[in-house]
Amino acid sequence: MKIAIFGRITDNTDFGILAQFFAYLRRKHIPFSILHTYFQQLRQHIPEYLEESETELFYTKEDLADCRFLYCFGGDGTVLEAVRFSGKSGKPILGVNFGRLGYLASVTQRELISATEDLKREMYRIDKRSLLSVVSEPGGLFGENPYGINDLTIHKSKTNEMITVHTYINGEFLNSYWGDGLIVATPTGSTAYSLSCGGPIIFPSSATFAITPVAPHSLTVRPVVIPDDWVVSFEIQSRSGEAMVALDTRTELVKAGTAIAVKRADFKVRLLRMSTTKHVDNLRRSLMWGVDSRN
Repeated sequence: MKIAIFGRITDNTDFGILAQFFAYLRRKHIPFSILHTYFQQLRQHIPEYLEESETELFYTKEDLADCRFLYCFGGDGTVLEAVRFSGKSGKPILGVNFGRLGYLASVTQRELISATEDLKREMYRIDKRSLLSVVSEPGGLFGENPYGINDLTIHKSKTNEMITVHTYINGEFLNSYWGDGLIVATPTGSTAYSLSCGGPIIFPSSATFAITPVAPHSLTVRPVVIPDDWVVSFEIQSRSGEAMVALDTRTELVKAGTAIAVKRADFKVRLLRMSTTKHVDNLRRSLMWGVDSRN
C-alpha cells in the first residue's frame, strides 16, 4: 500500500504528530511520496524525519499512478486543492483535518495512524461526490481544470451595485435573479456558502444541485433544487459591465454578457471514510447541532 501525501502548513498543524506519523511509516515499511512543495515546508520543521535523499516526491498527478491513496493534510480548503490536483485520476482521498471546520477532512490529526491501520485492514468506505463542470463563451474560464466540488458563484464585482443573472435550465428560462448574485451548489457544497445564504442541506447521494440566490431583491425568490443531470446556464447584466465568478476557492472577473453554463462533471471525487465515521455524525458535529452554552 503506497500513499501520496498532499498538504499545507496551517496554524493548527501539530508537528509532533507528523513526526510520529512519518516514523510510523518508516517502521511499518509503508512506501509514500510527498508533494514537492509540501515537503520543503515540512523540512523546515521536522528535517530529522524527512531525509531528502530517502524521500520520494511527486510533482504532477501523473506521478500518482502507483499510489493507492491520496492523503490530504490541512483543512477543507486543502481538500479542494487536492481534488483539483488529482483531477480525473480517481485516487481515493483521505482528508486529515489540520484546519478548523473539517467537514471534508473528517479524520483528526490524532486519528492519523489508526486511520492508516484501518486502510491496511480494508476497513473503510468510499463516498463518491459529484462535481460541477463549467463551460463559457468566450471559452477559457478556469483554464484546463474547470471543475468544482462545492459550488459555482456568480457575484457582483462592486459593493454599490446589483447584478441581474438571467438563468435557464436545459435551455428553458427559469428566472431573472436581481441581487448580489447566485450560487449553484452540489450536495457537498450545500453546507458551504449556499447554506449561509439560506440554501438547503442536501445529502451526498441525492444527485441534485441547489440554485440559491444571494441577497435577492425580491422576497419571493427562494432556493430551488434540480436534478444534477440538468444544465444550468446564465446571462449576466451589471452596471459596471463585469461580474465575479467563483468556482470553489478560485475567482475570475468576467465581462457582462459572457455566456456561462454549469453541468455535472463526467467523473466523481472519491473521499475515504473510516468504518466508524458516519455522514450524519460529521454533519451534526461540523454544524454544532445541539450545542448550547447553557449546558
